[in-house]
Amino acid sequence: MILTEDASDRKRHIEEKLQQEQETLSFIRESLEKSDQLTKNMVSILSSFESRLMQLENSIIPVHKQTENLQRLQDNVEKTLSCLDHVISYYHVAKDTEKIIKEGPAGRLEEYLNCMAKIQKAVEYFQDNNPDSPELNRVKFLFEKGKESLESEFRNLLTRHCKAVPPVIILDLIAGDDEIETAEDPALNLLPENILQDLTCISMWLVEYGRNLDFMNVYYQIRSNQLDRTIKGLKEHFRKNSSSSGVLYSPAIQNKRKDTPSKKAIKRPVFIPGTIRKAQNLLKQYSQHGLDGKKGVSNLAPTEGKEDILDSEIDSYIHCVSAFVKLAQIEYQLLTGIIPEHHQKKTFDSLIQEALDGLMVEGESIVSTARRAIMRHDYSAVLTIFPILKHLKQMKQEFDQVLQGTAASTKNKLPVLITSMETTGAKALEEFADSIKNDPDKEYNMPKDGTVHELTSNAILFLQQLLDFQETASAMLASQETGSSTSTYNFEFSRRLLSNYICKILGNLQLNLHSKAKVYEDTALGAVFLLNNFNYILKSLEKSELIQLVAVTQKNADKTYKGHIDEQLHIYQRSWGKVTSPINESNMPAIQPGTKLKDKERQAIKDRFKAFNDGLEELCKIQKSWAIPDKEQRDKIRRAQKENVTGVYSNFWQKYANVPFTKNTEKYIKYRVEQVEDMIEKLFDTSA
Repeated sequence: MILTEDASDRKRHIEEKLQQEQETLSFIRESLEKSDQLTKNMVSILSSFESRLMQLENSIIPVHKQTENLQRLQDNVEKTLSCLDHVISYYHVAKDTEKIIKEGPAGRLEEYLNCMAKIQKAVEYFQDNNPDSPELNRVKFLFEKGKESLESEFRNLLTRHCKAVPPVIILDLIAGDDEIETAEDPALNLLPENILQDLTCISMWLVEYGRNLDFMNVYYQIRSNQLDRTIKGLKEHFRKNSSSSGVLYSPAIQNKRKDTPSKKAIKRPVFIPGTIRKAQNLLKQYSQHGLDGKKGVSNLAPTEGKEDILDSEIDSYIHCVSAFVKLAQIEYQLLTGIIPEHHQKKTFDSLIQEALDGLMVEGESIVSTARRAIMRHDYSAVLTIFPILKHLKQMKQEFDQVLQGTAASTKNKLPVLITSMETTGAKALEEFADSIKNDPDKEYNMPKDGTVHELTSNAILFLQQLLDFQETASAMLASQETGSSTSTYNFEFSRRLLSNYICKILGNLQLNLHSKAKVYEDTALGAVFLLNNFNYILKSLEKSELIQLVAVTQKNADKTYKGHIDEQLHIYQRSWGKVTSPINESNMPAIQPGTKLKDKERQAIKDRFKAFNDGLEELCKIQKSWAIPDKEQRDKIRRAQKENVTGVYSNFWQKYANVPFTKNTEKYIKYRVEQVEDMIEKLFDTSA
């Protein structure tokens, strides 16, 4: 029963499902039929649309082509009209720009250059398209007129704004003080910024369109004149201030230097001011005073004013050399912004020629003056060369940098001058050494008081001046030996060269002094003369670096001179033998105490006292006028004489003063021992 019911349910379920499937199938069939119908309708519509599009295309394409042709024709018309306007504009260029061109570019350079650009284009157009047109000649004329005006404006701008830099600013500029900022330095602005821009614009236009480089000649001529005037102005500044204590810098720089300590030593100019004046003043000082202020070295009295002028000229020249280098550097920087690059070196070479030639001519003039002085045996003139040569050598590297790229003849000017100075200086050194050796022994030229000879003081002073220029002097000496500068040698080599030269001078001087001492008839005065000179040489060597230089070649030079001094002291002391010999105990007769003197014995004692008195008076009278300027030596000689003379005289006086050898005691016993000491103490003292 249960199985029958299950089968019935399953059958009923299957039938229901079948019924649903049949219904679904019927729906699908209906949908397919509708889709087929829609497809047929769409195909029909598309076919109709395609037909209509073909009809439309066949109608539109001819119209489009016609429109396109019309557009092309319109564009051609517009281009033709534009070209006509452009061409017509060239025919109006001359009229539009003529007034501006005639008035010139002053004050409106940019507008003027725009006009010149229009004229340039017009010229190019007529040359290419209508070379026979009268308009071509007109615009050509305006172009040439405009170019001339630009060249004239270039010249006028340079002329108006190129002014010589004031000397005080130049001096501040070459001082090289690190505390002074470059931006604050007015000397760097040789041309106002707006003028510099105008000059640059004109230069660029003339190079690109003007086809004319004459403006570069104008540039170097005007700037060269300005540079030369600046250097000459600095010289004139020194000339006017030659009598003052120094050359003043600008107040701003002076205050800055005063208020702000410098961190770095001043580099330029490297020189020793007052070289000649210092030397001549020392000569004058030595001529009037000895080592301790006593009168009598030489009779040399130079003209102070003349040496001040010479000194100023040297300082001026050294400053001008430094100024030239600095100004040339600035000129080149200025030139690079105006002159085309491939013309810069040549233009700069021409620009600096006048000022550089002036410096070289002045340098050669100084050398020629020194040569003439040396021919007159005035060897102090070489001192004018030393500071200049030293400075030129120190500046040579900067010179070479500034002149880099210039002609070989320009670069060689400084080396030629340096060589000329070295040759002249070397000749002066050589001839000075010979003059020391061969200075004649003239009686009228010998100091009557036996003091230091002029030759000695001049020789020592000359050597002392070499201390300030050791490297320079060594280079001169080396050029004589090797034909080249000592720049390739080490310090020790240079020092030994100079030491050998100084020792040669001292050796020649020593030989000459010995020869001169023979001029004196009195051997003692000759000994005093040599003592004074040797002592002067020794003290001068010890007071300076000369003794260290001499020691490079002669280790014990000081001991040698002290030995010479002691030798002359002994020779001098022998002159007192005529005083001490008569009263020497070995020359006296033996007298027995309490016995009556014989006439012969009394006379012998009288003769001895008289000989002593006469000899003492004579020597004191003569030697009182002799001079020993050095107090130490003077006291030493006096002490030695006191010990020598008073020792012998004291024994003689004690032995015979109370012996009744005469009734007229005051006639023979004229001096007590203390009085003899006082008389010796007054030796070498003209005021006594």
